[in-house]
Amino acid sequence: MSLLCVRVKRAKFQGSPDKFNTYVTLKVQNVKSTTVAVRGDQPSWEQDFMFEISRLDLGLSVEVWNKGLIWDTMVGTVWIALKTIRQSDEEGPGEWSTLEAETLMKGDEICGTKNPTPHKILLDTRFELPFDIPEEEARYWTYKWEQINALGADNEYSSQEESLRKPLPTAAAQCSFEDPDSAVDDRDSDYRSETSNSIPPPYHTTAQPNASAHQFPVPVRLPQQLLLPGSPRDSCNDSVQSYDLDYPERRALSPTSSSRYGSSCNVSPGSSQLSELDQCHEQDDDRRERDSIHSCHSSGSFSRDGQAGFGEQEKGLEVAGEEEKGRACETKEMKDVTTHPPPDLVLHRDHILSPQESFPEENASSPFTQARAHWIRAVTKVRLQLQEIPNDGDPSLSQWLPEGPAGGLYGIDSMPDLRRKKPLPLVSDLSLVQSRKAGITSAMATRTSLKDEELKSHVYKKTLQALIYPISCTTPHNFEVWSATTPTYCYECEGLLWGIARQGMRCSECGVKCHEKCQDLLNADCLQRAAEKSSKHGAEDRTQNIIMAMKDRMKIRERNKPEIFEVIRDVFTVSKAAHVQQMKTVKQSVLDGTSKWSAKITITVVCAQGLQAKDKTGSSDPYVTVQVGKTKKRTKTIFGNLNPVWEEKFHFECHNSSDRIKVRVWDEDDDIKSRVKQRLKRESDDFLGQTIIEVRTLSGEMDVWYNLEKRTDKSAVSGAIRLQISVEIKGEEKVAPYHVQYTCLHENLFHYLTDIQGSGGVRIPEARGDDAWKVYFDETAQEIVDEFAMRYGIESIYQAMTHFACLSSKYMCPGVPAVMSTLLANINAYYAHTTASTNVSASDRFAASNFGKERFVKLLDQLHNSLRIDLSTYRNNFPAGSPERLQDLKSTVDLLTSITFFRMKVQELQSPPRASQVVKDCVKACLNSTYEYIFNNCHDLYSRQYQLKQELPPEEQGPSIRNLDFWPKLITLIVSIIEEDKNSYTLVLNQFPQELNVGKVSAEVMWQLFSQDMKYALEEHEKDRLCKSADYMNLHFKVKWLHNEYVQDLPAFQGQVPEYPAWFEQFVLQWLDENEDVSLEFLRGALERDKKDGFQQTSEHALFSCSVVDVFTQLNQSFEIIRKLECPDPNILAHYMRRFAKTIGKVLMQYADILSKNFPAYCTKEKMPCILMNNMQQLRVQLEKMFEAMGGKELDPEAADSLKELQVKLNTVLDELSMVFGNSFQVRIDECVRQMADILGQVRGPGNASPNARASVAQDADSVLRPLMDFLDGNLTLFATVCEKTVLKRVLKELWRVVMNTMERRIVLPPLTDQTGTQLIFTAAKELSHLSKLKDHMVREETRNLTPKQCAVLDLALDTIKQYFHAGGNGLKKAFLEKSPDLQSLRYALSLYTQTTDTLIKTFVRSQTAQVHDGKGIRFTANEDIRPEKGSGVDDPVGEVSIQVDLFTHPGTGEHKVTVKVVAANDLKWQTAGMFRPFVEVTMVGPHQSDKKRKFTTKSKSNNWAPKYNETFHFLLGNEEGPEAYELQICVKDYCFAREDRVLGLAVMPLRDVAAKGSCACWCPLGRKIHMDETGMTILRILSQRSNDEVAREFVKLKSESRSMEEGS
Repeated sequence: MSLLCVRVKRAKFQGSPDKFNTYVTLKVQNVKSTTVAVRGDQPSWEQDFMFEISRLDLGLSVEVWNKGLIWDTMVGTVWIALKTIRQSDEEGPGEWSTLEAETLMKGDEICGTKNPTPHKILLDTRFELPFDIPEEEARYWTYKWEQINALGADNEYSSQEESLRKPLPTAAAQCSFEDPDSAVDDRDSDYRSETSNSIPPPYHTTAQPNASAHQFPVPVRLPQQLLLPGSPRDSCNDSVQSYDLDYPERRALSPTSSSRYGSSCNVSPGSSQLSELDQCHEQDDDRRERDSIHSCHSSGSFSRDGQAGFGEQEKGLEVAGEEEKGRACETKEMKDVTTHPPPDLVLHRDHILSPQESFPEENASSPFTQARAHWIRAVTKVRLQLQEIPNDGDPSLSQWLPEGPAGGLYGIDSMPDLRRKKPLPLVSDLSLVQSRKAGITSAMATRTSLKDEELKSHVYKKTLQALIYPISCTTPHNFEVWSATTPTYCYECEGLLWGIARQGMRCSECGVKCHEKCQDLLNADCLQRAAEKSSKHGAEDRTQNIIMAMKDRMKIRERNKPEIFEVIRDVFTVSKAAHVQQMKTVKQSVLDGTSKWSAKITITVVCAQGLQAKDKTGSSDPYVTVQVGKTKKRTKTIFGNLNPVWEEKFHFECHNSSDRIKVRVWDEDDDIKSRVKQRLKRESDDFLGQTIIEVRTLSGEMDVWYNLEKRTDKSAVSGAIRLQISVEIKGEEKVAPYHVQYTCLHENLFHYLTDIQGSGGVRIPEARGDDAWKVYFDETAQEIVDEFAMRYGIESIYQAMTHFACLSSKYMCPGVPAVMSTLLANINAYYAHTTASTNVSASDRFAASNFGKERFVKLLDQLHNSLRIDLSTYRNNFPAGSPERLQDLKSTVDLLTSITFFRMKVQELQSPPRASQVVKDCVKACLNSTYEYIFNNCHDLYSRQYQLKQELPPEEQGPSIRNLDFWPKLITLIVSIIEEDKNSYTLVLNQFPQELNVGKVSAEVMWQLFSQDMKYALEEHEKDRLCKSADYMNLHFKVKWLHNEYVQDLPAFQGQVPEYPAWFEQFVLQWLDENEDVSLEFLRGALERDKKDGFQQTSEHALFSCSVVDVFTQLNQSFEIIRKLECPDPNILAHYMRRFAKTIGKVLMQYADILSKNFPAYCTKEKMPCILMNNMQQLRVQLEKMFEAMGGKELDPEAADSLKELQVKLNTVLDELSMVFGNSFQVRIDECVRQMADILGQVRGPGNASPNARASVAQDADSVLRPLMDFLDGNLTLFATVCEKTVLKRVLKELWRVVMNTMERRIVLPPLTDQTGTQLIFTAAKELSHLSKLKDHMVREETRNLTPKQCAVLDLALDTIKQYFHAGGNGLKKAFLEKSPDLQSLRYALSLYTQTTDTLIKTFVRSQTAQVHDGKGIRFTANEDIRPEKGSGVDDPVGEVSIQVDLFTHPGTGEHKVTVKVVAANDLKWQTAGMFRPFVEVTMVGPHQSDKKRKFTTKSKSNNWAPKYNETFHFLLGNEEGPEAYELQICVKDYCFAREDRVLGLAVMPLRDVAAKGSCACWCPLGRKIHMDETGMTILRILSQRSNDEVAREFVKLKSESRSMEEGS
């Protein structure tokens, strides 16, 4: 085991000094340490670090980093092989190393560096030789150690393989991210002991500024360690015990003694492993008390004697079973220790013996020197690790490694990893935090003076001396006004007594002289001074009188205050007889006074700071005079310096304890003014300040800063001076300084009052006023410490710090945190609030503390960490049900805040951990453990809280995949925890309102932990789904309530979409799937019930039946459940809405399908069809409401589209039902219209506009409408009552449509049946025998042609029907009726009745543009010689005709002449058994053709399917109309003799296509028949009734032709 010492000295960087703020990181064997950051291009750190090295084959990695605002950048690195480092116990000058930019890796380890940089660093590295061991023996042990290393490299259990088998835990300084609280301690460790090094600390100086060594050292004791035989694996964790140093004569410490609390401390990984806590409760309270402190402190790299911790290389703490008691600790030779230790050694930091326990006898001797013993033990420990040593069960080991139980440490840094994943259910195996005793162990505030009998004996005597003749009760001087005859100086202020006479005051008893203003300040006792003076002058009688007076004074004191001396006797446990004897001795010493007293005083004037500038140059030339009695000495002058350093030593002898040391600082002047001044006064130089020290207050060695005081009110003084004073009093050469003696008194008094009298409790004295904090005990004890302090010059701040140290061991007692907080606040104020008379910094003032800078810093560090441990179990230590403990909790946080203030303002650390953050981390740690506890004991805690007697087997008490009972219980417990934090702890911990709200932190931590477990549990459930979907939904509601009530408003979660809906998404969708089946089943049942009841109205005002209500009631209930989930995740909510929209669609469409299927059967019933249509309309209304409820415009687009599409489908269904219902009236309306036609046929008369004619028309219209109105009146009244308004309008529309269409078909335009119209003409033409029928028909058709009057009657009737359907606004809108295509068609037909045949034909030609092949396929060329390309866009032509058309317009008359040349026919498709004789018939269709030749035919060609004709025909068109009103109709026919020619195909060519060209050749495809639209059909019907008009008759025949049947088809 080697001890590596590294001193980081300084560095040189290339670049601007402003850009460097650097620190150095040292890494070796998984241990990392860091220096402070220093600015500049030549930084100086001068910091020491020590490491225990177990492998010499590794290297030391040194990295220099430059601090940045956001992140740090590396300046360079150096790698030093450990084998190359020298061995020495002397510090060297160091070596300059060039920093390099990159590291070389070999496997996972660094093996070197490359790429040099211009930067350099100065390092001193060495391996420390064993302490107190001769050089030869040291070499021997080093050689043995190298052998062990070599053995370890070859052994199968080598440390490398060990590290492979057991992964190294992350050192706490590197802040593992697995545990959110793991970084807590290291944030603190960086500041644990960093004290300023700008001024050397008091005389006990160590090499490391980061150290926390006490100012006064004590013997170094061996760390106690715990041995547990039979542990399952090798695990070594040092248990480091810290001790304060209190004795000056035993200061032989190496620099390593300071490394215990250096910044190289790393929290051992062992402290982050959770011990089995159920064993904690088996330990006694003392053990728990000792356990509490070590999670944060036992992690240093080294103990005081240089022993390393192996925590970095191990998995963690092993846990002992039962506590073993009563084993004797026998001391044997050390060689037995090295040869017979047990093989499995487990060392625990949890068990630490106090000094009282560790050494029953104060002077028990160990077989070796301490240094040698710890060195041997270090080697032994490594050999144990390598499993070299057999176990012979040697009990002598217990001297060095005492046994005991390993308490389960449950501190802030030992939180278990609660986020483990393991199969549900989890086992409840964790008890809550262990209770701790009030206070910290002796490691926190060691009171070694309790055991130092020699010191106690001396302090006992000194205390009696101070109390028997106290300074506070000194005999007052008897001052009189006095005139000096020679220059005399004031005893108090050392100033000249000015004046010619009556210059000052003189005591008539003792002769002391002083200014009048100084007489009240004089504290020298008149009796004692008089006795001393008398004895010196040989006035024996006077001396005896004075001595008698002093004896009387002491007797009175003893008689009036006997309790004081009783307390002193009890405190120091002195027997009565010894006490009586000692009282006599003390009285005699008081009477002897200084007659036998003498001392040697050595004063070193070290330096001063912040002096006044007295010269014109803005500086001073200071020197110091030191006077003891009549002897005066001075230092050299330091020119031009306000912070001079003298380092000059002076020796004095003093024979009067009432003498004073007068130290004055002067500014040396050598000018005329000063020479004149010298003539007038004894002082020629300017006064810079003084300090006067009572000799009686000096003892031992002191290194103290003194503030410079004024000499007169006019003095301008500032600054402080540092003196090192050593006093050797005759007969007391080896006595400790008075500060140490005071500490002994205070600690023993505190111990007596608390542990002996108070049974461990601290009595808080009642005190009021500004100085209440200076009252530490009750009246008697307080007088003892105050008198001692007054007598021996102990500062009040030292008293306060000492009492604070004592209270630290009892800080958990009721009321103590408040007292400590007040004490520390006043200590802070003393050091941090510098006065105007000095500009010395707070850290410098504190460094000059007689208490010891490092000692107090270490105390605060330990206290700080222990407070954190207790706060991290605040629920246990400060129960919410106790108002007193809650107040202590508040005070504990105040104390933590005061410590932070101390670090920031007094130590002047850059950025110590904020108290609010520390408390927050503690709260989180406590909540982590609380959650773990309630999780693992959920069933028991829930049953206890609600007095349930429900017994469950252990395996069913945790989470299970078979049920969800566990989680609601857990939620209930979580809520109780949060409520308790919110209502009790938040009100108490209110010191940081902006940064810490315990209730909110509680909710945040609980939710984070709960959410991880809940998410994992539901993932497990999703695989099997053994529970009902309703159970998952109920749990979802509970989780939602927990989140909304406590979590959603937390700052950490604001603006975030919560995760919990995603956990339940699959279960909600499963519930929606099941709900769809339930809804469909419910629908069928509702319809069956409704059908059975006959689809009755639900009420007088509701026109629909109950099935609609039932269906939507069920759907709304389902949606209400989804809505109450209040899903905050829009994506998941969209999934729910889509799924529910599908359910709605499925249910409503099934309803519609069932109604549509059965609706025709109900059309004959009176009301039922209307109610069913009302149901459909109500579905649409309710669907719209559902759409709005689901979010309306905010609804997910996919779900919204689905519902809109459903609305359209329902609308279509309602339209279809309305149409079916309207068509059901067709037969009755046909009958009504037939009757109307008969009545209308009887109307006669002219159609003029005379009044009589109009009256007649109106009367006829009423007559004609009567049959229809009778029918409508009966039905529409019923519809208006039964139908909803929307349904009524639909029914009215359908009836309107039926009435209009029927009137048009039956009255205005009767169909072209076989009995009427052209069909009869065609039939008659085919059969000559039917010519007689044709004539009869023509005669009868005259009656069907409406006269103008009949048209007027019909027109008026239409207006009446329109008004009826409008129903004064209650029916159909007028706009709808007017624009109705049915009415417009009828009116158009009526309007055509009044038009001439020519007008109708012209209208037909202009409107019918797609009669054959949709008007496509006609191809034009300039002449017939140019064949066009094959036509396209024509389906199935039956042939093609080629014609040449020439259009000529006479320039004078404007008459048009058309020449048509029929060229040929092609590709004729025709089958015939006989002779095929095709010919072409060309007809001109248009107006004004009655007196002109309208039709020409070519000759027929026999059996030719592509005949050539080349025949030309001329048509005269007149000048009334342009060519666009005409068209050519070409018809190819097969000539048949004695029967009607058969039509092959037809083609129509509008002349408007030729008009622009004038002349062209056309190829026209032949079609099978003429196609026309509604207008053309209407015109054809009207013209078909004009049987007397030859043009009309011919037109109807022409347009009615179609291809004849082919033979054989």
